[in-house]
Amino acid sequence: MKLSIAIILSATAGASAFAPSSSIARTTAIRMSDMTEEPVEPDMSQSMPYMARPLALTGELAGDVGFDPLGFAQTEEELMNYRECEIKHSRLAMLAAAGWPISELFDKKIAAAVNMPALVDASDRAPSTLNGGLGQVSPVYWIGVLAVAGAIEFYGISKLRSNDPEYFPGNLGFDPLGVYPKGAAEQKNMQLAEIKHGRLAMIAIFAFAVQEFVTKAGVVDETPFFFFPLVQTLKMYTNSGYVQ
Repeated sequence: MKLSIAIILSATAGASAFAPSSSIARTTAIRMSDMTEEPVEPDMSQSMPYMARPLALTGELAGDVGFDPLGFAQTEEELMNYRECEIKHSRLAMLAAAGWPISELFDKKIAAAVNMPALVDASDRAPSTLNGGLGQVSPVYWIGVLAVAGAIEFYGISKLRSNDPEYFPGNLGFDPLGVYPKGAAEQKNMQLAEIKHGRLAMIAIFAFAVQEFVTKAGVVDETPFFFFPLVQTLKMYTNSGYVQ
């Protein structure tokens, strides 16, 4: 009897020696599952789907579509600095894109009304670096522009360094008409509209300068259908597109 029990125990021990333990089996299963999982691909840029999205561009800022092919923004701090610059240039470009054609439309009329020389040239071109004529602008105007720009910049820097948790690039708290919405989704939409219009305005103002330099004609005369009534525009096109 004792011999039979010894034989059975030795056979059981020998069989268990060739069976994998439960911990080894679990580890092997985990490793096999890791090997069968597909590799995680990086997020792709929304603007350039064939390129990986830059790490600093998380999509949190309005208008962020992952476009930074040259890799300017490597950190969040650099990204915020670039956004500060972009929103400032955007707002200035929107003012310029509106002011440029308005000056070509009304400068001569206003100058005649106040008995002052007009600043636009004979071709109705606004003064610019390429067109010339900036020397005719009064130094008082330039002093005033620099003073206002410096005051706004100083205020913006103070807001930036105030550690205000509600501050974001370009948020100067200037909303005299109360048009800035209260809801987060509506605020994001307005920020998106501003940055889109600003980017388009930067392109437009650059195009204005190049177009007038090349064609030697004002933008209001080159594209009268944007700035004059339909009847007057048709008359201008009838007269070879220009009215002397």
